[in-house]
Amino acid sequence: MTVKDILAAIQSPDSTSEDFAALPLPESYRAITVHKDETEMFAGLATRDKDPRKSIHLDEVPLPELGPGEALVAVMASSVNYNSVWTSIFEPLSTFGFLERYGRTSDLAKRHDLPYHIIGSDLAGVVLRTGPGVNAWRPGDEVVAHCLSVELESSDGHNDTMLDPEQRIWGFETNFGGLAEIALVKSNQLMPKPDHLSWEEAAAPGLVNSTAYRQLVSRNGAAMKQGDNVLIWGASGGLGSYATQFALAGGANPICVVSSPQKAEICRSMGAEAIIDRNAEGYKFWKDENTQDPKEWKRFGKRIRELTGGEDIDIVFEHPGRETFGASVFVTRKGGTITTCASTSGYMHEYDNRYLWMSLKRIIGSHFANYREAWEANRLIAKGKIHPTLSKVYSLEDTGQAAFDVHRNLHQGKVGVLCMAPEEGLGVRDEAKRAQHIDAINRFRNI
Repeated sequence: MTVKDILAAIQSPDSTSEDFAALPLPESYRAITVHKDETEMFAGLATRDKDPRKSIHLDEVPLPELGPGEALVAVMASSVNYNSVWTSIFEPLSTFGFLERYGRTSDLAKRHDLPYHIIGSDLAGVVLRTGPGVNAWRPGDEVVAHCLSVELESSDGHNDTMLDPEQRIWGFETNFGGLAEIALVKSNQLMPKPDHLSWEEAAAPGLVNSTAYRQLVSRNGAAMKQGDNVLIWGASGGLGSYATQFALAGGANPICVVSSPQKAEICRSMGAEAIIDRNAEGYKFWKDENTQDPKEWKRFGKRIRELTGGEDIDIVFEHPGRETFGASVFVTRKGGTITTCASTSGYMHEYDNRYLWMSLKRIIGSHFANYREAWEANRLIAKGKIHPTLSKVYSLEDTGQAAFDVHRNLHQGKVGVLCMAPEEGLGVRDEAKRAQHIDAINRFRNI
């Protein structure tokens, strides 16, 4: 049995669930990996100089054992997220430590502790097998996967699954991720594939869409409401492009910060009007490596008020981290909220606490999304309320280049990766719905 036979079954309109269940599984498959014996290969290099093309490999790997509550999925397409970049440059630390710790938790979890890490936290594909105890999904089901992996054996996570003490991000803190021809997931990661999207379009939103939903919309994040002024850093990027859409769809007023005229135009095409090109306007929030410049915070705040009719920011959608955090805290209105989910420019944030405590502002840490939030975010994609921000698609063989482009911020929106799918544009099941939204679906490809 080969991957080609699985692909043929997926592409056949006559294949039934029974046909997929009867397909013999291959003993091995192709997957994007990093290697444990190479974790020091970039030692001494600056972050920017670490090249994912040197650390990312395309290997033939053995099929993992299927356990209770799990599913094996034929991956038609995946995408590259910043966690894939971090994994590939072994920052802020090697992910093999995650795999080792997970492997110590149970006999079944030992499967994840390997000398290679199959990465990737998004997928769109077709269920091949389900383990004992799985009743909601069957072989042949077309699915996407969110990346929340939890054990749910502790009461801590039962109100909010992100608070489970054994919460992990699949494909980053677990093995057998989505940048591969086959992936192993917990069955409760699976969600219905939006039927008007191609495989690569459906794979693109997962991690970033759910992350932006929790951070901005959910009561666990900023609880955005109509009329809020929302400052969105990197508003045309992987996370920011979804935050911008959520703000617009929810009646808020996004103030989009971008780094080029091209990215500004993307925001305008989404419907945003208040846009700041931080490079064109020359904002430099740091005088040197250790000293921030409050005058630049004030200049930035003045520019924001020009765009909002004199109002300050209600919510800051933060993810750049060190470079921008001081400015973010400063420009937020009294009683406002800064939500932070990442630190792509550095983890050691610095800000003037007087502007936080004396103005009763809040900083909320936000990480991915719980089960319900992931489903809500995917439902909005399926209904055509929020759209993929896919700009470019790579082959599995070129995943290293895809990760390099994301690392160097050479991309717009999200970049996809074809895994088992032989070409782009496959997997669309509802052409009429697609036609209604085709301009929005292709928005990031047309600029």
